[in-house]
Amino acid sequence: MQMLGSFAEFERAVVRERTQAGLSAARALGRRGGRQPKFTPEQRVEIIAMLQAGRSIADVSRLFRVHRATISRIAAAHRTATTQDVP
Repeated sequence: MQMLGSFAEFERAVVRERTQAGLSAARALGRRGGRQPKFTPEQRVEIIAMLQAGRSIADVSRLFRVHRATISRIAAAHRTATTQDVP
């Protein structure tokens, strides 16, 4: 039983090493991990413009077929970015 445990630990270490090597190689090629963004930068600009023009978050979310929270996060990120830019 102890031999089996040793082999399992060794195999796990090898898998981990290969995974780390693969992630490092991907980063070297310019790839990033994580989920792809829902909206392109152009769509984000359009969403902010609609909100500034007076459209409600609910209207914009229906138009883009996403949850209201998604639009709210984009608006909050924009507000944070604009307040940090102002000296």
